[in-house]
Amino acid sequence: MVQQLHIFFFPFLAHGHMLPSLDMAKVFISRGIKATMITTHYHVPMFEKAIERSKELGFDISVRAIKFPSSDSGLPEGIESFDQLKSDDLLPTFILATTKLQEQLEQLLEECRPHCIVADMFFPWATEAAAKFDIPRLVFGGTSTFAMSAMESLRRNRPYDHVSSDSEPFVVPEIPHEIKMTRGEISVFERQRDEQDTDLTRLFNRVRESDVNCYGVVVNSFYELEKDYIEYYTKKLGRKAWHIGPFLLCNKEVEDKQILETYDIICIVKLYLNLS
Repeated sequence: MVQQLHIFFFPFLAHGHMLPSLDMAKVFISRGIKATMITTHYHVPMFEKAIERSKELGFDISVRAIKFPSSDSGLPEGIESFDQLKSDDLLPTFILATTKLQEQLEQLLEECRPHCIVADMFFPWATEAAAKFDIPRLVFGGTSTFAMSAMESLRRNRPYDHVSSDSEPFVVPEIPHEIKMTRGEISVFERQRDEQDTDLTRLFNRVRESDVNCYGVVVNSFYELEKDYIEYYTKKLGRKAWHIGPFLLCNKEVEDKQILETYDIICIVKLYLNLS
């Protein structure tokens, strides 16, 4: 008897990452694969509600909960979601707190021994955790191949260093289309990442490294939408990527589809505006 493939899905702790990850799991299940969602206790009710609806449609997904170290990380007790943050000042603390989930993830990997884990881009330590058990780790970031290509070009070339002001435009080099930006549109973290040495900058540098060192990337897109960037990302940059979207097509229920149509339409409109 052939063993059923089992995949862990571990999205970042925010609805904008969880919803497409849940749909991605449905896509995998439709191909006969067993799926388990990993999240914290705060998010379990949301997942259970979605999973219950999914089971009625033939999608059998399970969920495993891990404890989020709110108070141990300097966050108010009960904070387990990016969406709960009342101030941007807490964002670095929250992101760094997620690194403390590695030990619990490893315990689940050892217990369940899945064949693969699809973990969010903000969990770079998941690559190390999976490697301990010889399990391939795929990255899911929720962005388009266009966005990933542009970000990689900015990291490699730093064209914003060669303009005289935050409002002076520059062309993002190397990528297939002429995309203009200004230094003011680049995050302060990205501009200063080589000038600072903090826990947060080191973590984001690990995010970049894990994108390169992981087994590959799963993208909520499809070839016909951004073929030039898929060719650039996979052939010129030499990255492994699987484009299996749009995930919303797996939804039949009106409630599920309305939520995800909004999410996917926003992503597609953003991509179109950037390329126009």
